[in-house]
Formats: sequence, structure tokens, C-alpha cells
Amino acid sequence: MFDVLFIGSGQGAWNGAIPMSQAGLKVAVVEEGLFGGVCSNRGCNAKITLDKPVELVRNIEQLQGRGFDSVPQINWPDLMAHKHEVIGRLAASNEQKLVKAGVQVIKGHATVTAADTVTVGTTEYKAEKIVLALGQLPHRLAIPGQAYLRDSTDFMALPQLPQRVTIIGAGYVGMEFAAIANAAGAEVNVVVQGHQPLREFYQPYVERLVVSLRECGVRFFYDQRVESVTKSTAGLLLQGANQFALESDYILDATGREPHVTGSGLENIGIATNKDGIVVDDHLQTNVAGVYATGDVVAKTQPKITPVAIFESQYLAQLFTGQTTAPINYPSIATTVFTSPRISQVGISPTEAAKSLAQYTSETFAYAEDWFRQVQNETDGSLTLVFDQENILVGAVEYSHEAVDTINGLLEIIELRLTHEQVQRFIYTFPSLQHSYFRKV
Repeated sequence: MFDVLFIGSGQGAWNGAIPMSQAGLKVAVVEEGLFGGVCSNRGCNAKITLDKPVELVRNIEQLQGRGFDSVPQINWPDLMAHKHEVIGRLAASNEQKLVKAGVQVIKGHATVTAADTVTVGTTEYKAEKIVLALGQLPHRLAIPGQAYLRDSTDFMALPQLPQRVTIIGAGYVGMEFAAIANAAGAEVNVVVQGHQPLREFYQPYVERLVVSLRECGVRFFYDQRVESVTKSTAGLLLQGANQFALESDYILDATGREPHVTGSGLENIGIATNKDGIVVDDHLQTNVAGVYATGDVVAKTQPKITPVAIFESQYLAQLFTGQTTAPINYPSIATTVFTSPRISQVGISPTEAAKSLAQYTSETFAYAEDWFRQVQNETDGSLTLVFDQENILVGAVEYSHEAVDTINGLLEIIELRLTHEQVQRFIYTFPSLQHSYFRKV
């Protein structure tokens, strides 16, 4: 009998399981794959390892004739070996963190058989509370030739980079992998069903990102519905409506991710789900008393990203150990697409502000006019800030190579609702990004 049993070991699990165990609760985590979930092993960590050389190459390209007279080439096999070196040990490390904290690790496939019972193999485990941290799975196009399509896990384990890479979809995964493959030397095509890449992001900056990727050689095909894939001596032939055809050596299905709500017996106890995942209340409890859910499997309006899963897991630790009885209260959440350049944003978007001019004002600063950005010859970047009627910063979005650091710094100002006078009390290092933007706030 456990106090808490987690199904899944990703960010929505171990960040709460460890403090729960340290507080004296008897905790178990069931995992059938790699400990740490998608983010640690097949997602964010692996992606950013592959992206680091891309970031460096793009910075060096900006400085051609300003200190550099050539651009280094990315060695894909070496980069992939480095990725395995960095990521390969994380699963064991994550498992050991749980063990050292006193969490019981159970390996195998978990099936919920009752509101207080989980079966793994032939063994039943009872728990006062069950937490479903099931995550998401890649969406797969159901078309003829589906077997020739690959997903993000496959791409991040490629021993050799194919010459011609086609990506179906222009969300986070599609755009980030397009930037990586292009910088590493592949001919990259992005096929988009609609006409709006990265719908969650500020579109004027998305449009500039598309222009930048096109200048690097990425081709975009809009308003295309993929209907089939066939194999020939020339490679893979992707076909769609209106005689659309495109040959490729490798096709990545990046058409989204789906909540992992099947295969774990949720129907056995009547867990409510919808197209977005498991339905929870404001305490992350499902419609079945004692059964909770965290992370990307939850149906919610908040972004399905690692920091949100961590926040939810830590909230449950406070809830289950009696540190709080309050509903979960999400803070300001920063989101980023790790292309090159990046787009990062937090709070009220300029698009939303433009619809409520009586409530908000926006101001944009072009980095072509910022001497600190000129040091690295970054002329295409911009920062847009949104202020409310009290002249308090409530939103920000940046398009630049350093967008993550800028938005992370501004997030604190937004979350704490600091006034201009309070921000002026900060004496930042000079020169630095913070010193560059704080006077604008």
C-alpha cells in the first residue's frame, strides 16, 4: 500500500515524487520505458544538444568579415555521438534520483484496475492516491505509405543526415528540426497543411523567421494536404491534392502530439477524457476521487511544456503533504521555439493587446539600433513589450538569437508586476542583455 503511486516517470512525476518521499510519504513510480520521460530522453534535452552547434554556426555567419572569414561545417555523426554521450546516461541518473530519495521504482506496464489499484504484470499495487503522468505520443498521419514516415524520436537518433529531408508540419517540432537539418547541410522542405506556421506565436515574428529560413535554403509549401507516400528508386515520393509531388530521402511526420490516454486502463474506472487529454479540476484531480493527472496528458489551456509539468508535480507535492489546500495557481509562463533565431514570449501578446487598445499599449525595439546587438552584427532581431493602463509590463515577445535570456529576465518583472521605478533599482552587469533592455521597461 502506497500513499502515492505515479504512472510514468517524466517531469510531471519525479519532481513531485521526490519531495513527497522526503516528506515521509510512501511513494512509488511505475515506468515501462526510460526514466525521465520524453523530455529527458527523446525530447527537449536531446533537441537542444543537436541545436547548440546550429546556434554557434548562425552566430559565426553573422560575423563573416567581422572577425571570421569562414563558417565551420557541422559534422552530423560526431554531433549525434555527442548527443548520445550527453543523453544516454540521463535515464539511469533519473532512476537513481528516485531510489536515493526513497521512492520505490517499479518497472513494467501499468494498468489501472480500480480507483486505488494498479496492476504491473501479475502484481497488484494499492495506493491512496494515483497520479497519471502519461505524457503524449507523436501524432501519425493515417495515409497510404504511413510506414515510410518517421517521428521526432527517429530523427534525433539518425546516424547519418539524409541529403533531402521533408518535414510535414510547422509547429514546434517541425520548425525546430527544419532549422537543425538545414544548418547541418540537408536540403529541407516544410509541408504545411494550412498557411500559418507556429500558430501559438506572434505572427509578425513568425513571418520574419520563415523569411530567414528561406534565405538559408528551406523551402515552404503551404496549403498542402498530404495523401500518400511511395518508395521508388529515386527515394520517397510524397504526393498530395492538386498534383502536388515532392521527392525526398527522409520524411518526418511532425503533425503534432496526442495525449496518451489509451492502453493504461483509464476506461476501467471511467476517467473522463477529451481530445486534449485527461480532464482535471483546479486541484489536478480527475472525475474519480483519489486519481490525479499532471503534465502533457492533462487537458488544459496552459502550454504543454516541461516547466508546466514540473510546476504541477511540485504543486501536488505541496497538496499531498498538507502545505496547501488551495487550487493550483499558474504563474506567467514563458514559451520558446528553439529555431535560429528563436522566438520567445510571455504574458499578454501584442496581438491580444491590439484588440484592446483601451487596456494595453505596445512598443517595439529593433536591434539594428542597439549597439550591444551590433557587437555580434544581429540586425534582424526585435523586442515587443506590452504595458497595461498603469504602465506595468504585462507581456513581451522577442525574435533574436538571445530571445530566451531576454524573456526569462522579463518574466520576473511581469510576474511580480514591478513598476518602472522598481526596475530602475536593479543595477545589472554592463554590458549585458539585462542592462540593454531594463531601461525600456
